[in-house]
Amino acid sequence: MKPSISLQLSTYNWPQALELCLQSILMQTVMPDEIIVCDDGSKNETAVLIETFAKKFQVPLIHIWQPDEGFQLAKIRNKGFAKTEKDYIVQIDGDLVLQKDFIKDHQRFALPGFFTTGSRVLLSNDTTQALFKEKSIDIKRYAGKERNPLNGLHFPCLHNLLSTRYKQKGKYVYYVKGCNMAFWKKDLLHVNGYNEEFTGWGREDSELAIRLINAGVKKRFLKFGGICYHLWHKEASREMEQININRMNRAIQEKTIESPRGISQYL
Repeated sequence: MKPSISLQLSTYNWPQALELCLQSILMQTVMPDEIIVCDDGSKNETAVLIETFAKKFQVPLIHIWQPDEGFQLAKIRNKGFAKTEKDYIVQIDGDLVLQKDFIKDHQRFALPGFFTTGSRVLLSNDTTQALFKEKSIDIKRYAGKERNPLNGLHFPCLHNLLSTRYKQKGKYVYYVKGCNMAFWKKDLLHVNGYNEEFTGWGREDSELAIRLINAGVKKRFLKFGGICYHLWHKEASREMEQININRMNRAIQEKTIESPRGISQYL
């Protein structure tokens, strides 16, 4: 039986990107059962955009907002996790354009006892600006010199074959991409979701993966499926990265399972 799906996307003050992301969700061959926008303090323009798109969807489009008090992605994602009653959470960022089978791939790939990470194609600045100018999600029409274009290949017959073989060993044991992940809600509850001690950019998704693995939940990599295209933008400030790396490494060393500050605050 296929799990019910909550698609959760995070955003912060970039309605131009969010508009393309929502357009791509509207074009999915399989729709999620709900969409939750996890908003880390955007201004009113984002709320107006979401209200407009809510009328276009045949599934609930829910907006969760928190005040802008700095980069608190872990916190707003936990609030999204707590909000849903669906079986399975597919997590993306609001600056992605999703290939039409993105949700279909994730739903078919879901397997009890595992969480999923995927990859992305990094769009060039030129491609991104062309998409914005035309308000288009037609990647093929405007694509130029993208990074890692092989991540855009779609081969469903290889999904299961590569699931536990690709990027699983050595330095890739805890490798994940927070912009393209999926979890069973019961597993997130078991580890208490994201660790809200993480503020500023970086590593909160890897630390969550570490704690899931410590709890016995294994990683599967969705290769050549769950395809998404990351709109170009300048890199976020990395001033907190080393502190966050230290927190991540502590979770490995101490075999941590439960977040000290997580979903339980919102249940």
